[in-house]
Amino acid sequence: MTGAAAMSPWLLRKSRGDWKARLGHAEPLTPPAPGRPRVMLHAVSVGEVNALRSLVPILAARCEVVVSVGTDTGIARARTLYGGNGGTGTGLGEGVARVVRYPLDFSRSVARFLDAVKPDLVALVELEVWPNFIRACVERGVPVGVINGRLSERSFRGYRRVRGLLRRTFASLDFAAVQDGDYRDRFVAMGVPVDRCVVTGSMKWDAAPLVRAGEAGEAARALARAMGLDRGGGPLIVAGSTAEDEEALLHAACPPGARLLCAPRKPERFDEAARAMPGCVRRTAGRPGEGGATRFLLDTIGELRSAYEMADVVVMGRSFGRLYGSDPIEPAALGKPVLIGPAFKDFESIVREMQRRGAIVVSSRATLARDLAGLTGDGDERRRLGEAALACVAANRGVSARHAAMILERVGVAASGGEGPAV
Repeated sequence: MTGAAAMSPWLLRKSRGDWKARLGHAEPLTPPAPGRPRVMLHAVSVGEVNALRSLVPILAARCEVVVSVGTDTGIARARTLYGGNGGTGTGLGEGVARVVRYPLDFSRSVARFLDAVKPDLVALVELEVWPNFIRACVERGVPVGVINGRLSERSFRGYRRVRGLLRRTFASLDFAAVQDGDYRDRFVAMGVPVDRCVVTGSMKWDAAPLVRAGEAGEAARALARAMGLDRGGGPLIVAGSTAEDEEALLHAACPPGARLLCAPRKPERFDEAARAMPGCVRRTAGRPGEGGATRFLLDTIGELRSAYEMADVVVMGRSFGRLYGSDPIEPAALGKPVLIGPAFKDFESIVREMQRRGAIVVSSRATLARDLAGLTGDGDERRRLGEAALACVAANRGVSARHAAMILERVGVAASGGEGPAV
């Protein structure tokens, strides 16, 4: 039994509709223009799609780019970013990249898909190593590798149990460009030859546009008016991507005189979060809070960046319980002081780099109230942290350009240089 077969029941449970595409029936693509090889970038979902925001424009200047995605939300995001027509079109030839559905890892599905797309090279974002797909690419002479590679400690434990089944798959990778040395060691342990595995850093540093701290944009000002956040009051703490129990924790730890806005990661938790902050102003209520309101709930999707723009302090959710943290780069790129809890395994290399540069506060359930009081009461420290966070993001940018150079070299195209803009 292959790794793909073992995962098939999970795939079937997670799949929802679009079966024709999931079974490999992609619309056949016409051959690319001479001298413009076709590079396929595979991103499993929204996070990986967003990580490509700087890489896609760089490659599109020299190649034809196809972005394949596995989830419905990821497809929608990719079409918005890359497919043209404000995300409402098919993505086929309308924007900087073609957007297609990645197939289930069955041999026939993969064969149909590759017959239609005909990539000259495939780059898998983070860790989308499917045995049948990689085997089919190798048989067709299509180089396939990993970019922005990431293999967490807990994922590695699971992969290691089936290492015998997957070693040949990992050994078939033409290259693995990974985020840090620990990930490199794990990729090599899974079978990637040492000379094909390099540390390039995280493309997430490139994905968030750098914005000097200052006046919020129009979308943020509109959100503030809608919720009544523009009526003065104390410092605003914005907690992004909060998880179970964190709203209650933050509600209790919020210093007197400060205001708290929580944005749960999962929509199904919105009501639970509202109960944890009695009397909170809900975004979906459609009316601003009364004067003096101190608790706010962002129970919508797509407005978190606007909330971060208004924040005096940002708290990263999913980091005070049994989960593995949230990405602090977006608020850091806005020049905001950022606080995170002790559970940040999914973003360890990023948090450690920010710690090294004095650009983040790592707190705990026991010290959260004290740490928030210290930050909300010290404007100079907030400014220092925000400036350090912005400088940290700026210093780590350029990973997308390094990935682009690696890809272009393998398809025989000279790189044109430049980091390229974030979309």
